[in-house]
Amino acid sequence: MSLLRPLLLTSLLISPVFAADDYVPGPDSKPQPGVPKGEVLKFEFTKSKIFPGTVRDYWVYVPAQYSPDKPACVHVNQDGIQNQAPVVFDNLIAKKEMPVTIGVFVMHGRVPARDGTTALDRFNRSVEYDGLGDNYARFLIGELLPEVEKQKTSDGRAIRLSSSGNDRSIGGSSSGAIAAFTAAWERPEAFSRVFSSIGTYVDQRGGNDYPVMIRKFEPKALRVFLQDGSNDANGVGGNWFLANQEMLSAFEFAGYEVNHVWGDGGHNGKHATAIFPDAMRWLWKDWPKPVTKGVASKAPVMEVLGADSEWQVVSEGHGFTEGPAVNAKGEVFFTDIPNSRIHKIALDGKASIFAEDTGKANGLMFGPDGRLFACASGRKQIVAYDESGKASVIASDLESNDLCIASNGNIYVTDPPHKQVWLITPGGDKRVVDANDKGGLAFPNGVRLTPDQSLLLVTDMRGQFVWSYHIEADGTLSAKQPYHHLRLPDGVMESGADGMTVDTKGRLYVTTHLGIQFCDQAGRVNGIIAKPQRKWLANAVFGGANFDELYVCCSDKVYKRKTTAKGLRSADAPIKPEKPRL
Repeated sequence: MSLLRPLLLTSLLISPVFAADDYVPGPDSKPQPGVPKGEVLKFEFTKSKIFPGTVRDYWVYVPAQYSPDKPACVHVNQDGIQNQAPVVFDNLIAKKEMPVTIGVFVMHGRVPARDGTTALDRFNRSVEYDGLGDNYARFLIGELLPEVEKQKTSDGRAIRLSSSGNDRSIGGSSSGAIAAFTAAWERPEAFSRVFSSIGTYVDQRGGNDYPVMIRKFEPKALRVFLQDGSNDANGVGGNWFLANQEMLSAFEFAGYEVNHVWGDGGHNGKHATAIFPDAMRWLWKDWPKPVTKGVASKAPVMEVLGADSEWQVVSEGHGFTEGPAVNAKGEVFFTDIPNSRIHKIALDGKASIFAEDTGKANGLMFGPDGRLFACASGRKQIVAYDESGKASVIASDLESNDLCIASNGNIYVTDPPHKQVWLITPGGDKRVVDANDKGGLAFPNGVRLTPDQSLLLVTDMRGQFVWSYHIEADGTLSAKQPYHHLRLPDGVMESGADGMTVDTKGRLYVTTHLGIQFCDQAGRVNGIIAKPQRKWLANAVFGGANFDELYVCCSDKVYKRKTTAKGLRSADAPIKPEKPRL
Protein backbone atom coordinates (compact mmCIF):
# COMPACT_ATOMS: atom_id res chain seq x y z
CA MET A 1 0.00 0.00 0.00
CA SER A 2 2.96 2.35 0.28
CA LEU A 3 2.82 3.15 -3.45
CA LEU A 4 -0.83 4.10 -3.39
CA ARG A 5 -0.66 7.65 -2.12
CA PRO A 6 1.73 9.20 -4.65
CA LEU A 7 -0.08 7.55 -7.55
CA LEU A 8 -3.42 8.83 -6.31
CA LEU A 9 -2.25 12.36 -5.75
CA THR A 10 -0.35 12.81 -9.00
CA SER A 11 -2.57 11.12 -11.57
CA LEU A 12 -6.21 11.45 -12.45
CA LEU A 13 -5.98 9.02 -15.37
CA ILE A 14 -3.92 6.04 -14.23
CA SER A 15 -4.87 4.08 -11.18
CA PRO A 16 -3.11 1.10 -9.59
CA VAL A 17 -4.76 -2.28 -9.43
CA PHE A 18 -4.44 -4.17 -6.15
CA ALA A 19 -5.16 -7.77 -5.35
CA ALA A 20 -7.46 -8.66 -2.48
CA ASP A 21 -4.57 -9.67 -0.22
CA ASP A 22 -3.25 -6.12 -0.38
CA TYR A 23 -6.42 -4.65 1.11
CA VAL A 24 -4.95 -4.07 4.54
CA PRO A 25 -5.62 -0.77 6.28
CA GLY A 26 -2.52 1.31 6.87
CA PRO A 27 -1.45 3.31 9.91
CA ASP A 28 -3.83 6.18 9.16
CA SER A 29 -6.71 3.77 9.77
CA LYS A 30 -5.43 2.82 13.23
CA PRO A 31 -5.21 4.83 16.46
CA GLN A 32 -1.84 6.56 16.74
CA PRO A 33 -0.01 7.65 19.89
CA GLY A 34 -0.40 11.32 20.72
CA VAL A 35 -3.23 11.95 18.26
CA PRO A 36 -6.22 13.71 19.88
CA LYS A 37 -9.29 11.50 19.72
CA GLY A 38 -12.70 12.87 18.77
CA GLU A 39 -15.94 11.61 20.23
CA VAL A 40 -18.80 9.74 18.55
CA LEU A 41 -22.36 10.45 19.66
CA LYS A 42 -25.40 8.34 18.74
CA PHE A 43 -28.91 9.68 18.06
CA GLU A 44 -32.20 8.62 16.53
CA PHE A 45 -34.20 10.59 13.95
CA THR A 46 -37.94 10.02 13.61
CA LYS A 47 -39.30 13.31 12.25
CA SER A 48 -38.89 13.03 8.49
CA LYS A 49 -41.64 14.50 6.33
CA ILE A 50 -39.85 13.58 3.12
CA PHE A 51 -39.77 9.90 4.11
CA PRO A 52 -42.78 9.81 6.45
CA GLY A 53 -43.00 7.19 9.16
CA THR A 54 -39.31 6.30 9.00
CA VAL A 55 -36.97 5.89 11.94
CA ARG A 56 -33.19 5.73 11.71
CA ASP A 57 -30.08 5.91 13.83
CA TYR A 58 -27.27 8.31 13.12
CA TRP A 59 -23.89 8.99 14.67
CA VAL A 60 -22.02 12.28 14.90
CA TYR A 61 -18.23 12.37 15.07
CA VAL A 62 -16.83 15.57 16.61
CA PRO A 63 -13.05 16.02 16.35
CA ALA A 64 -11.08 17.08 19.40
CA GLN A 65 -9.95 20.23 17.56
CA TYR A 66 -13.52 21.43 16.95
CA SER A 67 -14.58 24.78 18.37
CA PRO A 68 -18.14 26.14 18.05
CA ASP A 69 -16.67 29.58 17.33
CA LYS A 70 -16.59 28.58 13.66
CA PRO A 71 -18.85 26.25 11.64
CA ALA A 72 -17.00 23.05 10.87
CA CYS A 73 -16.61 21.21 7.59
CA VAL A 74 -18.90 18.21 7.21
CA HIS A 75 -18.64 14.64 5.94
CA VAL A 76 -21.88 12.67 5.50
CA ASN A 77 -21.82 8.90 5.06
CA GLN A 78 -24.70 6.55 4.30
CA ASP A 79 -25.18 3.18 6.08
CA GLY A 80 -23.66 4.46 9.30
CA ILE A 81 -19.97 4.41 10.21
CA GLN A 82 -17.77 2.77 7.55
CA ASN A 83 -14.09 2.66 6.57
CA GLN A 84 -12.97 3.28 10.19
CA ALA A 85 -13.75 6.90 9.43
CA PRO A 86 -13.53 8.37 12.97
CA VAL A 87 -9.99 7.02 13.43
CA VAL A 88 -8.98 8.17 9.94
CA PHE A 89 -10.37 11.64 10.64
CA ASP A 90 -8.50 11.82 13.96
CA ASN A 91 -5.21 11.11 12.16
CA LEU A 92 -5.72 13.28 9.07
CA ILE A 93 -7.04 16.27 11.01
CA ALA A 94 -4.09 16.04 13.41
CA LYS A 95 -1.69 16.09 10.43
CA LYS A 96 -3.66 18.93 8.80
CA GLU A 97 -4.29 16.77 5.75
CA MET A 98 -7.99 17.52 5.96
CA PRO A 99 -9.83 20.37 7.69
CA VAL A 100 -11.57 20.12 11.05
CA THR A 101 -14.55 18.05 9.96
CA ILE A 102 -17.65 16.80 11.75
CA GLY A 103 -18.78 13.41 10.51
CA VAL A 104 -22.48 12.53 10.19
CA PHE A 105 -23.03 8.81 9.67
CA VAL A 106 -26.66 8.02 8.96
CA MET A 107 -28.57 4.79 8.43
CA HIS A 108 -31.33 4.41 5.88
CA GLY A 109 -34.86 4.73 7.16
CA ARG A 110 -37.28 1.96 8.00
CA VAL A 111 -40.99 2.06 8.81
CA PRO A 112 -41.54 -0.18 11.85
CA ALA A 113 -44.16 -2.89 11.50
CA ARG A 114 -47.14 -2.68 13.84
CA ASP A 115 -46.39 -6.20 15.04
CA GLY A 116 -42.73 -7.05 14.81
CA THR A 117 -43.32 -10.70 15.54
CA THR A 118 -45.51 -11.36 12.49
CA ALA A 119 -44.52 -8.62 10.02
CA LEU A 120 -41.38 -7.05 8.62
CA ASP A 121 -40.44 -3.41 8.86
CA ARG A 122 -40.57 -1.58 5.53
CA PHE A 123 -36.94 -1.02 4.61
CA ASN A 124 -36.41 2.28 2.81
CA ARG A 125 -32.80 1.72 1.74
CA SER A 126 -33.38 1.24 -1.98
CA VAL A 127 -36.04 3.98 -2.12
CA GLU A 128 -33.78 6.51 -0.44
CA TYR A 129 -30.41 5.43 -1.83
CA ASP A 130 -30.97 4.02 -5.33
CA GLY A 131 -33.68 6.50 -6.30
CA LEU A 132 -32.74 9.44 -8.50
CA GLY A 133 -34.04 12.96 -8.00
CA ASP A 134 -33.57 15.30 -5.05
CA ASN A 135 -35.59 13.61 -2.28
CA TYR A 136 -32.59 12.28 -0.39
CA ALA A 137 -30.64 15.52 -0.83
CA ARG A 138 -33.60 17.46 0.56
CA PHE A 139 -33.79 15.03 3.47
CA LEU A 140 -30.15 15.62 4.37
CA ILE A 141 -30.13 19.38 3.82
CA GLY A 142 -33.56 20.26 5.15
CA GLU A 143 -34.13 17.67 7.86
CA LEU A 144 -31.15 15.69 9.12
CA LEU A 145 -28.36 18.27 9.20
CA PRO A 146 -30.54 20.88 10.94
CA GLU A 147 -31.37 18.17 13.50
CA VAL A 148 -27.65 17.51 14.01
CA GLU A 149 -27.15 21.18 14.81
CA LYS A 150 -29.69 20.88 17.63
CA GLN A 151 -27.43 18.40 19.44
CA LYS A 152 -24.51 19.11 21.76
CA THR A 153 -21.25 17.38 22.51
CA SER A 154 -20.77 15.56 25.78
CA ASP A 155 -19.12 18.66 27.26
CA GLY A 156 -21.98 20.94 26.12
CA ARG A 157 -20.49 22.47 22.98
CA ALA A 158 -22.97 23.47 20.27
CA ILE A 159 -22.56 21.69 16.94
CA ARG A 160 -22.25 24.13 14.05
CA LEU A 161 -21.97 22.89 10.47
CA SER A 162 -20.85 24.83 7.41
CA SER A 163 -23.59 25.21 4.80
CA SER A 164 -21.12 25.66 1.92
CA GLY A 165 -20.81 22.75 -0.49
CA ASN A 166 -17.09 23.45 -0.72
CA ASP A 167 -16.86 22.57 2.99
CA ARG A 168 -18.77 19.31 2.64
CA SER A 169 -17.97 15.82 1.46
CA ILE A 170 -20.36 12.91 1.16
CA GLY A 171 -19.74 9.21 0.67
CA GLY A 172 -20.97 5.68 0.91
CA SER A 173 -20.67 2.20 -0.51
CA SER A 174 -22.89 0.30 -2.95
CA SER A 175 -26.35 1.91 -2.88
CA GLY A 176 -24.97 4.33 -0.29
CA ALA A 177 -22.44 5.47 -2.89
CA ILE A 178 -25.00 6.33 -5.54
CA ALA A 179 -27.02 8.07 -2.83
CA ALA A 180 -23.99 10.20 -2.04
CA PHE A 181 -23.42 11.05 -5.69
CA THR A 182 -27.11 11.78 -6.29
CA ALA A 183 -27.19 14.21 -3.36
CA ALA A 184 -24.15 16.03 -4.76
CA TRP A 185 -25.46 15.91 -8.34
CA GLU A 186 -28.78 17.41 -7.30
CA ARG A 187 -27.30 19.92 -4.84
CA PRO A 188 -23.69 20.71 -5.79
CA GLU A 189 -23.95 23.92 -3.79
CA ALA A 190 -24.44 21.71 -0.70
CA PHE A 191 -21.97 18.85 -1.40
CA SER A 192 -18.97 19.26 -3.69
CA ARG A 193 -16.76 16.26 -2.74
CA VAL A 194 -17.91 12.66 -3.28
CA PHE A 195 -16.40 9.33 -2.15
CA SER A 196 -17.99 6.42 -4.02
CA SER A 197 -17.14 2.82 -3.12
CA ILE A 198 -18.51 -0.10 -5.23
CA GLY A 199 -21.21 2.31 -6.40
CA THR A 200 -24.53 0.95 -7.65
CA TYR A 201 -24.69 2.83 -10.96
CA VAL A 202 -26.86 0.11 -12.48
CA ASP A 203 -30.55 -0.25 -13.22
CA GLN A 204 -32.03 -0.65 -9.77
CA ARG A 205 -33.94 2.62 -9.89
CA GLY A 206 -32.43 4.28 -12.95
CA GLY A 207 -28.83 4.76 -11.81
CA ASN A 208 -27.62 3.41 -15.15
CA ASP A 209 -28.71 6.75 -16.67
CA TYR A 210 -25.95 8.68 -14.92
CA PRO A 211 -23.12 8.16 -17.46
CA VAL A 212 -25.30 9.69 -20.19
CA MET A 213 -26.60 12.46 -17.93
CA ILE A 214 -23.05 13.42 -16.93
CA ARG A 215 -22.11 13.75 -20.61
CA LYS A 216 -25.13 15.89 -21.51
CA PHE A 217 -25.67 18.16 -18.50
CA GLU A 218 -23.74 21.33 -17.95
CA PRO A 219 -20.80 20.25 -15.72
CA LYS A 220 -21.19 20.84 -12.01
CA ALA A 221 -18.59 21.85 -9.43
CA LEU A 222 -17.90 18.34 -8.10
CA ARG A 223 -14.77 16.37 -7.22
CA VAL A 224 -15.38 12.61 -7.31
CA PHE A 225 -13.36 9.61 -6.13
CA LEU A 226 -14.42 6.16 -7.44
CA GLN A 227 -13.41 2.74 -6.07
CA ASP A 228 -14.42 -0.68 -7.38
CA GLY A 229 -13.16 -4.19 -8.09
CA SER A 230 -13.38 -6.52 -11.05
CA ASN A 231 -15.18 -9.15 -8.96
CA ASP A 232 -17.96 -6.78 -7.97
CA ALA A 233 -21.58 -7.85 -8.42
CA ASN A 234 -22.99 -8.81 -11.82
CA GLY A 235 -26.76 -9.11 -11.62
CA VAL A 236 -30.08 -8.32 -13.21
CA GLY A 237 -29.48 -4.56 -12.89
CA GLY A 238 -26.11 -4.71 -14.64
CA ASN A 239 -22.42 -5.17 -14.01
CA TRP A 240 -21.22 -2.98 -11.14
CA PHE A 241 -17.58 -2.86 -12.23
CA LEU A 242 -18.40 -1.95 -15.84
CA ALA A 243 -20.91 0.65 -14.63
CA ASN A 244 -18.24 2.32 -12.50
CA GLN A 245 -15.88 2.40 -15.47
CA GLU A 246 -18.65 4.04 -17.52
CA MET A 247 -18.97 6.65 -14.77
CA LEU A 248 -15.24 7.34 -14.89
CA SER A 249 -15.31 7.70 -18.68
CA ALA A 250 -18.26 10.09 -18.48
CA PHE A 251 -16.59 12.23 -15.80
CA GLU A 252 -13.42 12.49 -17.88
CA PHE A 253 -15.42 13.34 -21.03
CA ALA A 254 -17.28 16.11 -19.24
CA GLY A 255 -14.17 17.60 -17.62
CA TYR A 256 -14.83 16.67 -13.99
CA GLU A 257 -12.06 16.41 -11.43
CA VAL A 258 -12.16 12.65 -10.88
CA ASN A 259 -9.84 10.03 -9.39
CA HIS A 260 -10.23 6.27 -9.12
CA VAL A 261 -8.75 3.04 -7.85
CA TRP A 262 -9.70 -0.32 -9.36
CA GLY A 263 -8.87 -3.69 -7.87
CA ASP A 264 -10.04 -7.29 -8.05
CA GLY A 265 -12.18 -7.27 -4.92
CA GLY A 266 -15.84 -8.15 -4.63
CA HIS A 267 -18.90 -6.32 -3.35
CA ASN A 268 -17.52 -5.51 0.08
CA GLY A 269 -15.74 -2.74 1.95
CA LYS A 270 -12.22 -4.18 2.25
CA HIS A 271 -10.63 -2.22 -0.57
CA ALA A 272 -12.47 1.00 0.28
CA THR A 273 -11.35 0.82 3.90
CA ALA A 274 -7.73 0.35 2.83
CA ILE A 275 -7.69 3.37 0.51
CA PHE A 276 -10.06 5.62 2.45
CA PRO A 277 -7.34 7.84 4.03
CA ASP A 278 -5.77 8.55 0.63
CA ALA A 279 -9.18 9.18 -0.92
CA MET A 280 -10.00 11.73 1.76
CA ARG A 281 -6.63 13.43 1.31
CA TRP A 282 -7.36 13.79 -2.39
CA LEU A 283 -10.93 14.97 -1.91
CA TRP A 284 -9.83 17.67 0.53
CA LYS A 285 -6.58 18.64 -1.24
CA ASP A 286 -6.04 22.40 -1.58
CA TRP A 287 -9.09 23.20 0.57
CA PRO A 288 -10.47 25.90 0.97
CA LYS A 289 -9.83 26.56 -2.72
CA PRO A 290 -13.20 25.96 -4.46
CA VAL A 291 -13.79 22.86 -6.54
CA THR A 292 -13.92 23.76 -10.24
CA LYS A 293 -16.24 22.54 -12.99
CA GLY A 294 -15.94 21.54 -16.61
CA VAL A 295 -12.17 21.87 -17.12
CA ALA A 296 -11.24 20.79 -20.68
CA SER A 297 -14.71 19.36 -21.10
CA LYS A 298 -15.62 17.60 -24.36
CA ALA A 299 -19.34 17.93 -23.63
CA PRO A 300 -21.35 19.62 -26.43
CA VAL A 301 -22.98 21.86 -23.84
CA MET A 302 -19.61 23.53 -23.25
CA GLU A 303 -19.22 24.09 -26.99
CA VAL A 304 -22.40 26.17 -26.79
CA LEU A 305 -21.55 27.99 -23.57
CA GLY A 306 -17.81 28.45 -23.86
CA ALA A 307 -15.54 29.26 -20.94
CA ASP A 308 -16.59 31.48 -18.02
CA SER A 309 -20.25 31.63 -19.07
CA GLU A 310 -22.54 32.09 -16.07
CA TRP A 311 -26.11 33.27 -15.57
CA GLN A 312 -26.64 36.95 -14.78
CA VAL A 313 -29.85 38.52 -13.52
CA VAL A 314 -31.16 41.04 -16.05
CA SER A 315 -34.52 41.96 -14.52
CA GLU A 316 -36.29 40.87 -11.33
CA GLY A 317 -39.24 41.60 -9.08
CA HIS A 318 -41.87 40.39 -11.53
CA GLY A 319 -44.95 38.23 -11.05
CA PHE A 320 -44.22 35.64 -13.76
CA THR A 321 -42.05 36.28 -16.80
CA GLU A 322 -42.71 34.79 -20.23
CA GLY A 323 -42.54 35.25 -24.00
CA PRO A 324 -39.05 36.67 -24.65
CA ALA A 325 -38.76 38.11 -28.15
CA VAL A 326 -35.94 39.95 -29.88
CA ASN A 327 -36.08 42.80 -32.40
CA ALA A 328 -33.66 43.41 -35.26
CA LYS A 329 -31.34 45.41 -32.99
CA GLY A 330 -31.02 42.58 -30.47
CA GLU A 331 -33.19 44.24 -27.82
CA VAL A 332 -35.22 41.73 -25.81
CA PHE A 333 -38.88 42.13 -24.82
CA PHE A 334 -40.71 39.95 -22.29
CA THR A 335 -44.06 39.80 -20.55
CA ASP A 336 -45.02 39.86 -16.89
CA ILE A 337 -48.29 37.97 -17.17
CA PRO A 338 -49.91 38.63 -13.74
CA ASN A 339 -49.09 42.35 -13.94
CA SER A 340 -50.22 42.56 -17.59
CA ARG A 341 -47.04 44.33 -18.74
CA ILE A 342 -44.47 44.02 -21.49
CA HIS A 343 -40.90 45.03 -20.59
CA LYS A 344 -37.98 45.94 -22.82
CA ILE A 345 -34.29 45.23 -22.17
CA ALA A 346 -32.09 47.65 -24.08
CA LEU A 347 -28.64 46.76 -25.41
CA ASP A 348 -27.08 48.48 -22.39
CA GLY A 349 -28.93 46.02 -20.13
CA LYS A 350 -31.42 48.52 -18.74
CA ALA A 351 -35.02 47.32 -18.41
CA SER A 352 -38.07 49.54 -18.91
CA ILE A 353 -41.82 49.14 -19.34
CA PHE A 354 -42.84 49.00 -23.00
CA ALA A 355 -46.61 48.47 -22.62
CA GLU A 356 -49.19 48.12 -19.85
CA ASP A 357 -52.70 46.69 -19.66
CA THR A 358 -51.70 44.03 -22.18
CA GLY A 359 -54.55 41.61 -21.53
CA LYS A 360 -52.16 39.32 -19.65
CA ALA A 361 -49.98 38.97 -22.72
CA ASN A 362 -48.12 35.66 -22.89
CA GLY A 363 -46.13 34.69 -26.00
CA LEU A 364 -44.38 37.41 -28.01
CA MET A 365 -42.57 37.56 -31.34
CA PHE A 366 -41.50 40.24 -33.79
CA GLY A 367 -42.88 40.06 -37.31
CA PRO A 368 -41.15 40.93 -40.59
CA ASP A 369 -42.82 44.37 -40.50
CA GLY A 370 -41.04 45.22 -37.21
CA ARG A 371 -44.17 45.05 -35.05
CA LEU A 372 -44.27 43.06 -31.80
CA PHE A 373 -47.04 40.45 -31.88
CA ALA A 374 -48.50 39.16 -28.63
CA CYS A 375 -50.91 36.52 -27.35
CA ALA A 376 -53.32 38.66 -25.30
CA SER A 377 -54.71 35.52 -23.73
CA GLY A 378 -56.82 37.40 -21.17
CA ARG A 379 -58.80 38.95 -24.03
CA LYS A 380 -58.65 35.98 -26.44
CA GLN A 381 -56.88 38.17 -28.98
CA ILE A 382 -53.69 38.33 -31.00
CA VAL A 383 -52.41 41.91 -31.03
CA ALA A 384 -49.51 43.76 -32.63
CA TYR A 385 -47.60 46.68 -31.08
CA ASP A 386 -45.83 49.40 -33.05
CA GLU A 387 -42.61 51.04 -31.83
CA SER A 388 -44.56 53.47 -29.64
CA GLY A 389 -46.39 50.66 -27.84
CA LYS A 390 -49.74 51.22 -29.55
CA ALA A 391 -51.66 47.95 -30.03
CA SER A 392 -53.79 46.78 -32.95
CA VAL A 393 -55.99 43.69 -32.88
CA ILE A 394 -54.95 41.07 -35.43
CA ALA A 395 -57.36 38.25 -34.51
CA SER A 396 -60.06 37.64 -31.93
CA ASP A 397 -62.00 34.80 -30.35
CA LEU A 398 -59.18 32.31 -29.97
CA GLU A 399 -57.38 30.91 -26.96
CA SER A 400 -53.62 31.35 -27.22
CA ASN A 401 -50.40 30.63 -25.39
CA ASP A 402 -47.47 31.20 -27.74
CA LEU A 403 -46.92 32.22 -31.34
CA CYS A 404 -44.32 32.40 -34.06
CA ILE A 405 -44.25 34.37 -37.30
CA ALA A 406 -42.66 33.34 -40.59
CA SER A 407 -40.83 35.74 -42.87
CA ASN A 408 -43.87 35.59 -45.19
CA GLY A 409 -46.10 36.92 -42.40
CA ASN A 410 -47.91 33.69 -41.52
CA ILE A 411 -48.60 33.43 -37.79
CA TYR A 412 -48.86 30.09 -35.97
CA VAL A 413 -50.54 30.09 -32.56
CA THR A 414 -50.83 27.34 -29.95
CA ASP A 415 -54.17 26.83 -28.19
CA PRO A 416 -53.57 24.52 -25.19
CA PRO A 417 -57.15 24.34 -23.82
CA HIS A 418 -58.44 22.96 -27.13
CA LYS A 419 -55.22 21.11 -28.07
CA GLN A 420 -55.01 23.03 -31.35
CA VAL A 421 -52.61 24.96 -33.55
CA TRP A 422 -53.95 27.96 -35.47
CA LEU A 423 -52.75 29.65 -38.66
CA ILE A 424 -53.40 33.38 -39.16
CA THR A 425 -52.46 34.66 -42.61
CA PRO A 426 -51.26 38.22 -43.39
CA GLY A 427 -54.72 38.85 -44.82
CA GLY A 428 -56.36 38.09 -41.48
CA ASP A 429 -57.78 34.65 -42.26
CA LYS A 430 -57.54 32.21 -39.38
CA ARG A 431 -58.10 28.49 -39.20
CA VAL A 432 -57.10 25.46 -37.18
CA VAL A 433 -54.26 23.59 -38.91
CA ASP A 434 -53.84 20.87 -36.30
CA ALA A 435 -56.48 19.54 -33.93
CA ASN A 436 -55.40 17.02 -31.32
CA ASP A 437 -58.81 16.04 -30.04
CA LYS A 438 -58.14 12.42 -30.98
CA GLY A 439 -54.68 12.14 -29.50
CA GLY A 440 -51.26 13.57 -30.14
CA LEU A 441 -50.23 16.67 -28.21
CA ALA A 442 -51.64 16.73 -24.70
CA PHE A 443 -50.74 20.41 -24.13
CA PRO A 444 -49.40 22.30 -27.19
CA ASN A 445 -47.33 25.13 -25.78
CA GLY A 446 -44.23 26.64 -27.40
CA VAL A 447 -44.11 27.02 -31.19
CA ARG A 448 -41.14 27.86 -33.44
CA LEU A 449 -39.91 27.51 -37.01
CA THR A 450 -36.74 25.76 -38.12
CA PRO A 451 -34.04 28.07 -39.54
CA ASP A 452 -35.04 27.21 -43.12
CA GLN A 453 -38.73 27.73 -42.17
CA SER A 454 -39.73 24.44 -43.78
CA LEU A 455 -40.86 22.84 -40.50
CA LEU A 456 -43.03 23.97 -37.60
CA LEU A 457 -42.09 22.72 -34.12
CA VAL A 458 -44.51 22.54 -31.19
CA THR A 459 -43.71 21.54 -27.60
CA ASP A 460 -45.96 19.27 -25.55
CA MET A 461 -45.63 20.41 -21.95
CA ARG A 462 -47.31 17.25 -20.66
CA GLY A 463 -45.42 14.85 -22.90
CA GLN A 464 -41.88 13.89 -23.82
CA PHE A 465 -41.57 15.07 -27.41
CA VAL A 466 -41.37 18.21 -29.48
CA TRP A 467 -43.64 17.61 -32.48
CA SER A 468 -42.55 18.42 -36.03
CA TYR A 469 -44.77 19.37 -39.00
CA HIS A 470 -43.96 19.96 -42.65
CA ILE A 471 -45.27 23.36 -43.80
CA GLU A 472 -47.08 23.27 -47.13
CA ALA A 473 -47.05 26.13 -49.65
CA ASP A 474 -50.37 27.44 -48.37
CA GLY A 475 -49.20 27.41 -44.74
CA THR A 476 -51.08 24.26 -43.74
CA LEU A 477 -49.34 21.45 -41.92
CA SER A 478 -48.59 17.85 -42.83
CA ALA A 479 -46.30 14.91 -41.88
CA LYS A 480 -46.92 15.41 -38.15
CA GLN A 481 -44.52 13.44 -35.99
CA PRO A 482 -43.25 13.30 -32.38
CA TYR A 483 -39.66 14.16 -33.25
CA HIS A 484 -37.33 15.72 -30.66
CA HIS A 485 -36.88 13.21 -27.82
CA LEU A 486 -36.53 15.08 -24.51
CA ARG A 487 -35.21 13.73 -21.22
CA LEU A 488 -37.60 13.47 -18.28
CA PRO A 489 -36.82 13.99 -14.59
CA ASP A 490 -36.96 10.80 -12.53
CA GLY A 491 -40.47 10.13 -11.29
CA VAL A 492 -42.08 12.72 -13.58
CA MET A 493 -44.12 11.69 -16.61
CA GLU A 494 -43.89 15.00 -18.45
CA SER A 495 -40.99 17.11 -19.71
CA GLY A 496 -42.43 20.49 -18.76
CA ALA A 497 -41.42 21.65 -22.27
CA ASP A 498 -42.50 25.26 -22.66
CA GLY A 499 -40.72 27.76 -24.89
CA MET A 500 -38.13 27.29 -27.64
CA THR A 501 -35.53 29.12 -29.65
CA VAL A 502 -33.08 28.14 -32.43
CA ASP A 503 -29.54 28.98 -33.46
CA THR A 504 -27.82 29.33 -36.83
CA LYS A 505 -26.58 25.72 -36.72
CA GLY A 506 -30.13 24.42 -36.55
CA ARG A 507 -30.04 23.45 -32.88
CA LEU A 508 -33.33 23.68 -31.02
CA TYR A 509 -33.30 24.95 -27.41
CA VAL A 510 -36.25 23.84 -25.26
CA THR A 511 -37.01 25.04 -21.73
CA THR A 512 -37.96 22.02 -19.57
CA HIS A 513 -38.08 20.76 -15.99
CA LEU A 514 -34.43 19.66 -16.28
CA GLY A 515 -33.13 22.90 -17.77
CA ILE A 516 -32.62 24.05 -21.35
CA GLN A 517 -32.34 20.91 -23.45
CA PHE A 518 -30.84 21.53 -26.86
CA CYS A 519 -31.30 19.10 -29.71
CA ASP A 520 -29.63 18.58 -33.07
CA GLN A 521 -31.62 18.59 -36.30
CA ALA A 522 -32.08 14.83 -36.02
CA GLY A 523 -34.08 15.36 -32.82
CA ARG A 524 -31.51 14.12 -30.30
CA VAL A 525 -30.68 15.89 -27.05
CA ASN A 526 -27.01 16.90 -27.22
CA GLY A 527 -26.82 18.93 -24.03
CA ILE A 528 -28.69 20.38 -21.07
CA ILE A 529 -27.95 23.87 -19.75
CA ALA A 530 -28.66 24.33 -16.04
CA LYS A 531 -31.54 26.46 -14.84
CA PRO A 532 -30.52 29.76 -13.26
CA GLN A 533 -32.81 29.03 -10.29
CA ARG A 534 -35.00 26.11 -9.18
CA LYS A 535 -38.21 27.56 -10.50
CA TRP A 536 -40.32 27.23 -13.63
CA LEU A 537 -38.28 27.87 -16.76
CA ALA A 538 -40.74 29.36 -19.22
CA ASN A 539 -39.01 30.45 -22.40
CA ALA A 540 -35.76 31.48 -24.09
CA VAL A 541 -34.42 33.65 -26.90
CA PHE A 542 -31.05 34.74 -28.25
CA GLY A 543 -30.51 38.49 -27.98
CA GLY A 544 -27.87 41.17 -27.67
CA ALA A 545 -26.14 43.11 -30.43
CA ASN A 546 -24.57 39.93 -31.84
CA PHE A 547 -27.44 37.58 -30.92
CA ASP A 548 -24.99 35.54 -28.83
CA GLU A 549 -26.59 36.04 -25.41
CA LEU A 550 -29.16 33.50 -24.26
CA TYR A 551 -32.04 35.14 -22.36
CA VAL A 552 -34.43 33.04 -20.29
CA CYS A 553 -37.60 33.79 -18.36
CA CYS A 554 -37.44 31.90 -15.08
CA SER A 555 -40.46 32.62 -12.88
CA ASP A 556 -39.99 36.08 -11.31
CA LYS A 557 -36.71 36.92 -13.05
CA VAL A 558 -35.07 37.22 -16.46
CA TYR A 559 -31.48 35.99 -16.83
CA LYS A 560 -28.89 35.95 -19.60
CA ARG A 561 -25.56 34.30 -20.29
CA LYS A 562 -22.96 34.55 -23.03
CA THR A 563 -22.77 31.77 -25.61
CA THR A 564 -20.65 30.77 -28.57
CA ALA A 565 -23.88 30.02 -30.47
CA LYS A 566 -25.79 32.70 -32.35
CA GLY A 567 -29.55 32.86 -32.58
CA LEU A 568 -31.69 33.94 -35.48
CA ARG A 569 -35.15 35.42 -35.94
CA SER A 570 -37.92 33.92 -38.04
CA ALA A 571 -38.84 37.48 -39.06
CA ASP A 572 -35.64 37.53 -41.13
CA ALA A 573 -34.90 35.59 -44.29
CA PRO A 574 -34.65 31.81 -43.84
CA ILE A 575 -31.23 30.16 -43.76
CA LYS A 576 -30.24 26.59 -44.56
CA PRO A 577 -28.06 25.07 -41.81
CA GLU A 578 -25.56 22.29 -42.42
CA LYS A 579 -26.96 18.78 -42.71
CA PRO A 580 -27.13 16.89 -39.40
CA ARG A 581 -24.62 14.15 -38.68
CA LEU A 582 -26.79 11.05 -38.71
